[in-house]
Amino acid sequence: MNKYILSLLFCALAVVSCRPAMQEVLDDDGNYAVTFKARKAYVLIPSSYSGKASRMDLDVDGASVFEFVQDVTLAKDKVDYWIPVDVSKYRGREVTLRLSGVAEDDIVHGGIKISDEIDMDYDEPLRPVYHFTPHFGWNNDPNGLFYKDGLWHMYFQHNPYSVFWGNMTWGHATSKDLMHWTQHDNVLRPDKLGAIFSGSAVIDTDNTAGFGKDAVVAIYTSDRRGERQSIAYSTDNGFTFTKYEGNPVLPDHPASRDFRDPKVYWIGGQWVMAISVSQVVEFYGSPDLKNWHLLSRFGEGIGSHRSVWECPDLRRFEFDGKEKWVLFVTIARDPNGANNTQYFIGDFDGERFTADPLPYPLWVDQGVNQYAGCTYFNAPDDRTVFIAWLTSSAFSQVVPATKYFTGGMTLPHELSLKSNGEHPILASVPAPEVYAARGASSSLSLDSGRTLISNSANGAYEVDLTFTPAGSEPFGFTLSNDSGEKVVYTFKPTEGILVTDRSQSGLQAFPDGVAVQPVSVIPVRDTYKVQLFYDRMVSEMFVNDGDAVVTNCVYPEAYYDHIEVFGPAAVSNAMTYEMK
Repeated sequence: MNKYILSLLFCALAVVSCRPAMQEVLDDDGNYAVTFKARKAYVLIPSSYSGKASRMDLDVDGASVFEFVQDVTLAKDKVDYWIPVDVSKYRGREVTLRLSGVAEDDIVHGGIKISDEIDMDYDEPLRPVYHFTPHFGWNNDPNGLFYKDGLWHMYFQHNPYSVFWGNMTWGHATSKDLMHWTQHDNVLRPDKLGAIFSGSAVIDTDNTAGFGKDAVVAIYTSDRRGERQSIAYSTDNGFTFTKYEGNPVLPDHPASRDFRDPKVYWIGGQWVMAISVSQVVEFYGSPDLKNWHLLSRFGEGIGSHRSVWECPDLRRFEFDGKEKWVLFVTIARDPNGANNTQYFIGDFDGERFTADPLPYPLWVDQGVNQYAGCTYFNAPDDRTVFIAWLTSSAFSQVVPATKYFTGGMTLPHELSLKSNGEHPILASVPAPEVYAARGASSSLSLDSGRTLISNSANGAYEVDLTFTPAGSEPFGFTLSNDSGEKVVYTFKPTEGILVTDRSQSGLQAFPDGVAVQPVSVIPVRDTYKVQLFYDRMVSEMFVNDGDAVVTNCVYPEAYYDHIEVFGPAAVSNAMTYEMK
């Protein structure tokens, strides 16, 4: 036999012997199944942004491992990305992947791959470097934030099988420093009560629920043809959960379909829950996290009611030597037409919140890409640490600006109350852990016009500037690149506003109703201290130590690597820092 032919035969035999045996079945109704012995970590399903809807199930040794069938999008004739289905825990066992709506000529038929790696470029150009993003898939609200034994835990709304919203699951990540995160297995998946919507987590120090001393208890919304509240408990510090067999602990609300996002704290000798009900917040009390009774209701006739209220949070602060409470509520369509978080300052007596007479609505963030923020339970030194969803999904209904993930999280913020010269406001500044992530620093010489930012090569840096206005004319600065893309920040001191002009910032398919030039209200001061954290697609700005936070996303084709100041204002303390 010819040596060349013989070598080809040996190669072919080697490939066949190394490839897992896969048995595919497709019936006349489009029900597809592929069965194989699990020897690698992932099953990879071909998907596309404009593909066809399908239902996915996964059987192991003949039994489904999902509590509820998952929705996926299948590629028809073009693959944009591969959906990773983790089968690593089933190694050596027989696995069957089932999909609906498959046609004979679809790529998925014969196109399923088995791999130990997810087929993707993790460090895609617009993936932030020092803001959290999921390894793959969609994320939105942070959930169940708590600190325990040196670890900051963050759960989050996650679709592990698409870059679009759906299959709402609690993802899980931990950090020792609030800046560098390790993503773990998802902890709560959809079940017969519904998808796992947002909620909170507490540490049950006194075993009030009977799940064990120091058990971590998650309180969340189950959503399926109605919304009700459920709990789950963890005895391994939050890495795995068992759902309470008596769920739901709060049934559907009798007056509203919108009944979600419970935030729970121990206040005044009982567990207190703040929860959104249509356009109000209701407070409930419980001795054991299982049995709840209504305490009070807040929200009629105050604040913004442009849409349903979501993700309430309640925190205690000190201001001018007095106790004050802040109630957070997220809502769609703020003055810039975006989703944002409003807040109220007042008093809470353990049952009822009473707002102070202030010029509501007041907004946590003055940009258009921060939403659904919440604070940590049990943060050390009684700190109020806040993280919000970075709503970076400008193209989410068509083609996402990012390829393998959608969404992310803001930097960790430290919250307090301060005066804006007229009344108290919520002050949000970078948490100290942010500064610990700084790398190389350099001063900026801005006298020569457009100046190269020396720490900009990776698209991840901080710029600090202090402006002292010389009159009432607008001033500010521009970030730009050599492709002609730029974002312009203009302070208008006589109007007390900052305008962020994204009209030439890069990709421009912003959602309808969200301003390309967001307008932010900034208290008038003699000087303006600016800390801008730029992270590839994120522009997160802090002004005057908490006067305002302005979070906006931009989508340049090349990272902004130049800065130029303009207008009648002296600039001092001009520094840049690499961020890692």
